[in-house]
Amino acid sequence: MRPNIVIVLADDMGWGDLGCYGSKIPTPHIDALAARGVRATDAHSASAVCTPSRYALMTGRYAWRGPLKNFVLMGHGPALIEPTRPTLASTLRGAGYATGAFGKWHLGLGWRHTDGTVRDAFAPGAHLHDDVETDFGRDINYSAPITGGPTALGFDRFFGIAGSLDMPPYAFIDQDRTIGVPDREKAEYLTEQRPGLQAPDFREDEVDVRFAAEAVRWIRSVPTDRPFLCYVTPSAPHRPVVPPDTVRGRSGLGDRADGVCLVDDVVGQLVAAIDERGQRDNTLVIVTSDNGAPMIFTDDGDVSVHRPNGDWRGQKGDLWDGGHREPFVAAWPGRIPEGGELDAPVCLTDVLPTAAAAAGVTLPTGAAEDGINLLGALTGEAPPPPADRPIVHHSLGGRFALRAGRWKAVFAPGSGGGFSEPSIDALFSSGSGKAHENPPWDADHPRGQLYDIADDPRETTDRWDSEPEVVSALYDQLRGICRDATSGLAFDVPLSKV
Repeated sequence: MRPNIVIVLADDMGWGDLGCYGSKIPTPHIDALAARGVRATDAHSASAVCTPSRYALMTGRYAWRGPLKNFVLMGHGPALIEPTRPTLASTLRGAGYATGAFGKWHLGLGWRHTDGTVRDAFAPGAHLHDDVETDFGRDINYSAPITGGPTALGFDRFFGIAGSLDMPPYAFIDQDRTIGVPDREKAEYLTEQRPGLQAPDFREDEVDVRFAAEAVRWIRSVPTDRPFLCYVTPSAPHRPVVPPDTVRGRSGLGDRADGVCLVDDVVGQLVAAIDERGQRDNTLVIVTSDNGAPMIFTDDGDVSVHRPNGDWRGQKGDLWDGGHREPFVAAWPGRIPEGGELDAPVCLTDVLPTAAAAAGVTLPTGAAEDGINLLGALTGEAPPPPADRPIVHHSLGGRFALRAGRWKAVFAPGSGGGFSEPSIDALFSSGSGKAHENPPWDADHPRGQLYDIADDPRETTDRWDSEPEVVSALYDQLRGICRDATSGLAFDVPLSKV
């Protein structure tokens, strides 16, 4: 029988947040998976922020190949994946899998507006980035079914929310409709929440608890002779962090760290549901995160006591490794040896081809073009990815970096428009007074950063000026991967090789 596949994608959980990566936060369920399987040490999201990272996991391709070139979608953003594109869910459903998604979606939905229109992310000049007013939700017909979401992309079952927990609409979505009508402005705004409409009785501290309960209920409903894909995406530990009473205070490190405990609890419930079915040995479980943790919010905890991104430089949104280096734990008893480490470069674009290989499915030609099959590397039946495998990194501001072998070239100044200074408003607000501090990578500003990550993994010594031939070669390699300027990469930057 084909194996069950469970994928848990946390929200803003950093490389250093789990006990099996050296954290002080108690995460016994995920640590147990790591002990029974493989822990990757050099795994990366395809973007340093939510929407493009999730797009890459779901499709096996970098998000900048599609309409979204920077930033993220808001809660009412348009559906970002074409219904004809092979996804993780459609690929496995085509092989007979039951498919369920539970949690934060954040890949856009086809909301019907009160004038009858549905936004199209692929229309010429499509507007993807909403402001507070356009994302409020006053002009949405919430009684109409939602199109272009999980159930249109291969999932039989969906229960979740549209975007992050700080975005309207503040409502659960069951299949293709909201539970209740978001018909009133939110009564109480928590930390970082944007203005918008709320459905009756929606409570943030119940969100992840409900996701886990719905996922477990669905797993129990799938016939034991049918394999399933269960994709679970908690909102924790993304802000606002509102841990329920069951985990509040458990970490001793504040609400955010308690949110990591909540993710661990979700994993524990899923594993218990698998055990109830007697299917532990026939289930591949992967636990990872969509991007690095933010470190700019003092109420999230003292980063001198707990460093959510470990010792890697940077944070969420950045091109430095703290923005995109992720925990990645995979367990499959009998197939993946216990207590292993995978030190080769891994990207979340690899999840789809790896899941397909585990299920014995051949991907359609052209699908998952930026991912590779990691199954053999996880089981020890094949060599790991080569150390010089190129991986493209992408920032909140839409800037690029390329890692290949011992070198990493950042084609931007500073963080590349992430959460670290120079800040993102230098990229998005010409009136900020900071635009000159963080110019775009283009022919007029051919300045970047180069790091020897073999000798300098913390990215402390910039080698850009001393290694011009390396910079030029990596730029040529990146242009070859991006293929053309529709990616958002400037293709006409003069770089000297001498």
